[in-house]
Amino acid sequence: MAPAVDLLRVHHLATVTREVDERLWTLSRQGRAGFVLTARGHEVAQIASALALRPGVDSAWLYYRDLGVALTLGVTPYEIFLGALAKATDPHSGGRQLTSHFSSRDLRIGSVSSEVGGHLPHAAGAAYAATVLGEDAVAVCWFGDGAASEGGTHEAMNLAGANRWPVVFICENNGLAISVPIEKQMGAPVAARAAGYGMPGVTVDGTDADAVHGATAAAVERARTGGGPSLLELLVPRIVPHSSQDDDRYRTDDERAALADPLVRLRAGLDPEVVAAEQQRVKDLVRADLDRALAEPDPTPDRARRWLYAS
Repeated sequence: MAPAVDLLRVHHLATVTREVDERLWTLSRQGRAGFVLTARGHEVAQIASALALRPGVDSAWLYYRDLGVALTLGVTPYEIFLGALAKATDPHSGGRQLTSHFSSRDLRIGSVSSEVGGHLPHAAGAAYAATVLGEDAVAVCWFGDGAASEGGTHEAMNLAGANRWPVVFICENNGLAISVPIEKQMGAPVAARAAGYGMPGVTVDGTDADAVHGATAAAVERARTGGGPSLLELLVPRIVPHSSQDDDRYRTDDERAALADPLVRLRAGLDPEVVAAEQQRVKDLVRADLDRALAEPDPTPDRARRWLYAS
């Protein structure tokens, strides 16, 4: 049985994630940052699952909403702001990618692709590579319910299941593929598909940190010890629109009001004074990182064609 997750650590990382998220939206509204895809509502699920990995050993395959996963694995708010502001010193893409499109060789975070579901075959490939090389590494892949309907998702899970590769597939199911509700997208729960690929599948309350961490840790250990892949479906709310460019008109006011913020649930079990102090401390730290990033230079025009050709 996996040890219980450290709720204070989850709270710290969730608070950082929410603060960075809100700053990114403000930067977008100011015209300083472009397309912003939010983690709001997914934070607990992302962080509690990512805490089951060994950063720098296990490979992580994120999608564009996985701000909390990145922060848990070691990406800093400063780096995130450098990328969002397209600064020359952005370590993940040199300012060439969309917001929250991470890539870190040291942290073993595979390059985030904007193509929905495009990274699931990469995760399966990384697990295959680890098997061939005899590495004690697991590939863990996060994706949304919209990506669950992509052909590459089927191919990745089918190959992983047939070959018992060490990979864990984690679906963050918020019930909407941009604007398409889950009932119009599929006729069965995401986790129910696992049986067809020869792997276990489980549906978990994505707002319950202990449940998420326990399920992920068990799946990672199963993969690491030769048991093969698993599919986890984490049920989460999407508190804000799909992105900074979305008006959210496909949901009613009542539907939005019914969504429960997982940070409220998390904080209900903690000391209110500790929560308040942590919120202020995080706000100050994130603000300082943003100020540092804003002061960094923009890319110069002579860099425009760099890294496009081998020469």
